[in-house]
Amino acid sequence: MKVPFYKIQGAGNDFILIDNRQLDFTSEQLSSFAARVCTRRQSVGADTLIAVEAAKTTGDFYARFFNADGSEAEMCGNGARCVARWAYETGLTKEKMVIETIAGTVPAERLAQRTYRVQLNSPTVFKADQRLQVDGKEVVVDYVELGDPGIPHLVLQLPDLAMTELATIFTFARKLRNHPAFSKGANVNFYDILADQTVVERTYERGVEDFTLACGTGTGSTAYVLTKKELVKADPVVIEVLGGQLKVEVVGEELYLIGDTNMIAEGTILDEELK
Repeated sequence: MKVPFYKIQGAGNDFILIDNRQLDFTSEQLSSFAARVCTRRQSVGADTLIAVEAAKTTGDFYARFFNADGSEAEMCGNGARCVARWAYETGLTKEKMVIETIAGTVPAERLAQRTYRVQLNSPTVFKADQRLQVDGKEVVVDYVELGDPGIPHLVLQLPDLAMTELATIFTFARKLRNHPAFSKGANVNFYDILADQTVVERTYERGVEDFTLACGTGTGSTAYVLTKKELVKADPVVIEVLGGQLKVEVVGEELYLIGDTNMIAEGTILDEELK
């Protein structure tokens, strides 16, 4: 099997992108394909597979996001920025476009050669100061869902986060991600606010099942919570992630994610283990 692909990353989130308008893979095929080609050191390796399909309604195209474990995600913020870059660079769209996703439509635009802005799905659920029991201890979290069906995110503060070794909080993050209070699990976003109002963020991603260098919807959810609770007043909210820096404009219930993209490679997947 020979599959044309692009490799793109945004703030350290890396993606394998395929044009499913030409390949016509079924959902089952996309799921198994993602689980294989996203496996690092054994195949191309990525956080997520993006499959571009024909628009179903009034958008420019439809984008599907498959996690590294083969599960399909509702939407991916950094993935949306990267697929917007691809769509413009390949001539599919102009500088402004509308991406259709499972969670709803996502307007996107090119701000500069590598900088793209997308409007994340608006919050549909916000539950502040939820109290959970983890290993017999009470943990206070904020819960947000973006879009419908909602992308679930937990947001919680962790002092000195920038200096914290992620291995020391990995098990805690996994227990939160799988907490029985959340029927479909949740992404887990730890944050710390620095003196200059810059926010440090680390995200454990559902589907990847590990900390990633960035998570666009997690960054948007974190900015939304901190703005709603008036913990930050910066506009836009500047968030430092492991893969770089992202910015979020919070305009009422509208969230705009801004950051750089990087077109890494274009080629053909030849992986002989693909079924």
